[in-house]
Amino acid sequence: MDYLINQNIANLCALWQSVGEAFGVYSSNKYFDSVLLNYSDWPNRLWFHQQASEESVLPAKEVIRAHEKKVIIPYWNIYDERSYSFLESQGFEPVFQQIGMYLQLQEKFSVEHSLSIKKVKQAKDALLWERLFYDCFAYQIDQNLLLPQYKAPRFYIAYHYNQPVGTAILHASNTETIGVHAMGIIPEMRRKGLAEALMQHLLNQSITEGFKYASLQASAMGLGLYQKLGFKEHFRMTNYMLRQEL
Repeated sequence: MDYLINQNIANLCALWQSVGEAFGVYSSNKYFDSVLLNYSDWPNRLWFHQQASEESVLPAKEVIRAHEKKVIIPYWNIYDERSYSFLESQGFEPVFQQIGMYLQLQEKFSVEHSLSIKKVKQAKDALLWERLFYDCFAYQIDQNLLLPQYKAPRFYIAYHYNQPVGTAILHASNTETIGVHAMGIIPEMRRKGLAEALMQHLLNQSITEGFKYASLQASAMGLGLYQKLGFKEHFRMTNYMLRQEL
């Protein structure tokens, strides 16, 4: 289980790092890594290498305060529970939680809906993806972040009878584990089974490509769907912001 938890966290961090490196905004020191952009709401993440301490929190605050956009600080419950109280005493406020989940990939799913996925390759696709994603989640991933020839991250648009209805990212951090990220369906097309169909498409593709595990970080809204598909919970991630930014 510890191995799968580490793979899940590593996959998420590697996604942020891939984007940061492509645009020259990934930074790493002995305390934390960060990816900070001034023209997009995402990634804008700072994550600690180890349990937060006074030694690591002080330089992290300096970096966060110097950045124009809001910065999210993900913190996993693989550390001492008392470190949550420490972070909050240092001015960090919890803003939302996610559940780390995994699925052992075996047999393919039978997809009932007429839904297809298309990889983003051109500028017009990237613009459409940005608009769909904002409709799904109410925050921005800038279209320009989708266009470099990444080694691992792949951005997809979901179509239902040729109508664009959703987004997803697949990110392979190694040959065993693939991460599913930014999976959403626009509000007017929800409650039709399309989110489940989209996940089934993504998982079937991952099985075809030979991956053994899929990982993700579920919101409260998506938790029931992922459980239905067989995903298991294995850690909690609390996302913080520095209080002055709220």
